[in-house]
Amino acid sequence: MRDLGVGFGYLIKGQRWVGRHGRWFGFGLLPGLITLVLYAAAFVGLGYGADNLVTWATPFADDWSSPWLGLLRNTLTVLVFALGLLLAVITFTAVTLLVGQPFYESLSEQVDRTEGGEVPESGLPLWRELWISARDSVRILVRVGLYSVLLFALGFIPVVGQTVVPVIGFCVTGYFLAEELTAVALQRRGIVLKDRLVLLRGRRMLTLGFGVPLGLAFLVPFVAVFLMPGAVAGATLLARDLVASDEDENVAPAPYTLDKG
Repeated sequence: MRDLGVGFGYLIKGQRWVGRHGRWFGFGLLPGLITLVLYAAAFVGLGYGADNLVTWATPFADDWSSPWLGLLRNTLTVLVFALGLLLAVITFTAVTLLVGQPFYESLSEQVDRTEGGEVPESGLPLWRELWISARDSVRILVRVGLYSVLLFALGFIPVVGQTVVPVIGFCVTGYFLAEELTAVALQRRGIVLKDRLVLLRGRRMLTLGFGVPLGLAFLVPFVAVFLMPGAVAGATLLARDLVASDEDENVAPAPYTLDKG
C-alpha cells in the first residue's frame, strides 16, 4: 500500500517540476490545447447523436409502454456517454502524446537532465518514433476497448454495476494512463511495449497511485490540458524509479533492435 502514496507523490513532483520551469510548462501546453479542440467537437457530435444512436440500436422497444421505454433508452444514453467519457480519458492522453511527441520528448529529456545521471536518447528518426508511438497506442487502445466493453456489460448488474464496476473502471483507466505517459521516457530507453507492461505490473500499486488520481482529475473539463506537462514530468520520474528497480534485479530491457513489428 505504501507504493500508492509513492505513485501519487510522483504526480505531485511532476507538477512541481513544471511549476519551477515555467517555460517548459507553456511548451507542454500546446499539444493538449490542440487535442482539446478536437475532443470538444467530438463530444458536441455525441451530444447531438446519442439519442438517435440508442433509438436505432433498440428497435425492439418501440412498442413498449411508458415508463419502460423511456427508462431503457435514457439509461442506455447515460451509459453511452459514460463509455464515451471513459474512452476520452484514455484516448486523450494517447492522442495528445502523439500530437505532442517532439514537445514531450524534449520535456522528458529536460527532466532527466535536471535530475542528473544518464539522459537516454532513442537514436531513432522522428518518423520512426511517431510510428512506434502510434502503433503502441493502438495496441493499448485495443486493450482498453476490450475492458470498456466488458465493464459496459457488467454495468447492467444491479448494485455491483453501480459500485464495484466504476471502481474497476477507474483502476483500468489509471493503469493505462500511466503506461501511456511513462512510454515517453521508457521508449527513449529502448524499452518496448511488452517490457513496459511487465515493469508496470511489477509495481502495480505504484502505477495505480500515479494513474488513478490523474484519471479522476482528467474528468474535470480543461484540467487534462493543464496537468499534461506535469504528468509527463512526473511519469519521467516514475520511469526512472521503475528502470532503477529493474536494473537492481538485473533484468535488462529489450532494445529496439528486437522490435521489428
